[in-house]
Amino acid sequence: MSDQNKPAASLQWGVKQSFRNYVAMTGGTTEVGGGAQTAEDGAFVFAAADGGLSLDADGRLQGRGGFLGEVKFQAHGGMLSVFLADPAIEVDDKGAALTVADTPKRDYRVEVARLDLAAATTEASGELVIPVGLSIEGSRLLGDHYAPRTELDPVRLRLG
Repeated sequence: MSDQNKPAASLQWGVKQSFRNYVAMTGGTTEVGGGAQTAEDGAFVFAAADGGLSLDADGRLQGRGGFLGEVKFQAHGGMLSVFLADPAIEVDDKGAALTVADTPKRDYRVEVARLDLAAATTEASGELVIPVGLSIEGSRLLGDHYAPRTELDPVRLRLG
């Protein structure tokens, strides 16, 4: 099976390194759960929940792919509290969005970022690296600390 036909096996995303550093500097905590893991570089790795995201014959990302796991950031005695769970990438004719569930109930999803598919690169390992810009809803989710379109850590997709 060629890489074009393989569904995404995992998503790695660090949200924003400066945000992670800020939480740590203030004595806050970052917790992962629900199957998410922390990578060596501090980013978070989420396993695929469904196989609807893949590359087409021209190497372009297509479909929708859901991933499992959660990340919780807490700082300032709970004044800063951010919950991100079960990320999904959704590609349509308007581009690509990264959505997350923003409560432990997982009953509501928000678009946290837009993916720049035109600037995506493929590493020698076959991993797809996609630049990411913060959405308006994502700015609110991160406590309005970053303006919409702020560059976030790239999304890294590993095909299975």
